[in-house]
Amino acid sequence: MAVTEDFYALLGVGQQANEDELKKAYRKLARELHPDANPGDPEAEERFKAVTLAYETLRDPERRRRYDMFGPEAIRGTGAGGSGTADPFAGFGATGLGDLFDAFFGGASPFGAGAGAGGAGGAGARRGGRPGPPPGEDSEAVLDLDFADAVFGVEQEISVRIPVPCSVCDATGARPGTSPVTCTNCNGTGELRRVRQSILGQMVTASPCTRCGGTGQEIASPCGECRGQGRRNEERTFMVEVPAGVDNGSTLRLPGRGAAGPRGGPPGDLYVHLRVHPHARMQRSGNDLHHELHLAMTQASLGVTMPFETLDGSEELTFSPGTQSGQVVRLRGRGVPVLQGRGRGDLLITVVVDVPTDLTKEQEELLRNLAAQREETVAPQEAGLFSKIRHAFK
Repeated sequence: MAVTEDFYALLGVGQQANEDELKKAYRKLARELHPDANPGDPEAEERFKAVTLAYETLRDPERRRRYDMFGPEAIRGTGAGGSGTADPFAGFGATGLGDLFDAFFGGASPFGAGAGAGGAGGAGARRGGRPGPPPGEDSEAVLDLDFADAVFGVEQEISVRIPVPCSVCDATGARPGTSPVTCTNCNGTGELRRVRQSILGQMVTASPCTRCGGTGQEIASPCGECRGQGRRNEERTFMVEVPAGVDNGSTLRLPGRGAAGPRGGPPGDLYVHLRVHPHARMQRSGNDLHHELHLAMTQASLGVTMPFETLDGSEELTFSPGTQSGQVVRLRGRGVPVLQGRGRGDLLITVVVDVPTDLTKEQEELLRNLAAQREETVAPQEAGLFSKIRHAFK
């Protein structure tokens, strides 16, 4: 096939596309155009080869530089695999395409049996696959935190009930005094292989052995304690280091603290979901803290200095005479630390001026005198009961 098309247009990406964007575009097109998904369609096969060449060229910085400078002619004579022939697909034998599917789909075809890795001579489709016990499952737990502990960080214990290696059989799954034996179904390889022909050549696919679960071994005499699993459920306690600045809903990953794998397999991870209790006086917004501070009308009018309790301790706050409701005081660096970074947010204090609603007669009279001196119009004073009765009979 002549190399004349725009590689960026073939993949449907712009010229500034990064590696992740290229990979995402190629993966989508490969699923649509792969010959196994379009049997007997030579046009789809050609398009599949074209987008594969485009991806292989653009994902390599040096080839991409040459292509950007000189166009498609720059890759003639080299091939995407560096074969030195005039065929631009000379470097894309069955093995080359298999390498791509190894990278994207873990060595297995996204279309079923034929498109895995595999070379022209029947090279293994399960690249890097080795028999052995499977890993354990990931586990989850919830850790409750006080607000201040989430802000400043803390070390706290957590207990979870998870599968742990069986101490009776040393995680082998075999009854003490016995040992696992080689699986007769897969001859100890842990996988079953199937070879078939496709338009891309001879394809080899592999799948875990169903009898031994991919371990390559069978248990003739299972351990009575763990019933051949090599693990059993127990409660374990871990110390969790909570970094400063975490928020409600954050999740911490503890590698290797999850469930033990069957028959000595590697453990999974433990994911700890954090549940932070709300603060009695402050609300969090990102790395900032917010608080509403109520001042009496007289304090706001005449000014006041008062202590205020922050998460770092008590501080003196001074409000000048004439402070208005809604005014915001910002205490810099008194908020939440930046998670895994530097610096802290701020504490923002919003003033709320309280108007008295339970005035005595003397207090009301004082306010009326004040209003008169300031020439401010206020509601008239309510008349007493006897005054209202006399007014009614006039």
